[in-house]
Order: sequence, then structure tokens, then C-alpha cells
Amino acid sequence: MADNIMPFKGVWPTIDPSVFLAPTASVIGDVEIGPETNIWFGCLVRGDMNVIRIGKRVNIQDLTVVHVDSHKYGTFIGDEVTIGHGAVIHACTLEDRCFIGMQACVMDGAVVETGAMVAAGALVPPGKTVKAGQLWAGTPARFMRDCGEQEIEMIESVPPEYWAMAREYLKIGIGVVGKK
Repeated sequence: MADNIMPFKGVWPTIDPSVFLAPTASVIGDVEIGPETNIWFGCLVRGDMNVIRIGKRVNIQDLTVVHVDSHKYGTFIGDEVTIGHGAVIHACTLEDRCFIGMQACVMDGAVVETGAMVAAGALVPPGKTVKAGQLWAGTPARFMRDCGEQEIEMIESVPPEYWAMAREYLKIGIGVVGKK
């Protein structure tokens, strides 16, 4: 295993071989990462006190932190989710095809439903639910409006764009899981 993939209390992450994992991203403990997911530079995915489950074709951009709660909540990320640069994803659920903006924070027990968008810099408080197809913004985050064509296009287009970029890195030997 690469130096950036570490066990915690004897539990190693399970990472699909197709994943792009930047050399400066760290994955620790009880974490499962599905195929064609890309985790970019400086990210931390720390499943030490609970579980983290990440689906397929998820895009976790640079400097994002994904963590858990020790008592109640793991972190569950569905398929084709985009998480922008510098976000904090803490002990929450992100359903399929949702979008979390740069420097947003989604807290313990919160749920972002399928096709929803959390705007850049927003703070989704503990236990809140961002309903399917809604755009939430602000601190604390609140419903702004239903997602329009621009948001829907971003939700659909960003994961394949980032996977294409990740494949370019993988072709030149950067971010290959298990490579030192």
C-alpha cells in the first residue's frame, strides 16, 4: 500500500483499483471507495471513529476533509457526487448526484438528497435535510430555490469532467492506488 493509505486499529481502507488518489491525499481506517472515484491533492478521508462509504464516480476536490462522528454517524457519499475544494463533510449523508460547493460544510446527521446543491461557503447545520433538487446557501444554509438548468448541468457535467482529468493523471502514473 502507498504511504497515504493507512489502517486504524487494524482496519485498512478498501479502495477500488480504478480510483485516482492524489499522492498527498490521505485515506485512513474503515473507508470504502468505489470505482472511478477521484480524490484530489491535500484531501483527508478519516474513518477512524466510524465508517466512511464513498460510491462510484465521486469527485472530491483539493483540500476537502471527510470525517465521522464517534457515537452516532458515519459518512455516506452516494454515486456521482461532486464535492468542491476545501469542503468539510462531517458525519453526514450525501445522496447520489448531489453537489457540494467550495468551502461548504455539511455537518453531523445532515442529508443532502439526490440532485440537490449546497452553494459555496454554505454551512448545513446538524440534522438538516437539503431536499432533492433544491439549492441551499448561506450560514446557516437555507432553501433558496429549486435548482435551475445551470445547477442541473453542473451536477451532471462535473463528475465526468473530473474523471477524465483523473484518467490523465493515472496514465502518467500519478495517483495509482498502491503505487509508492
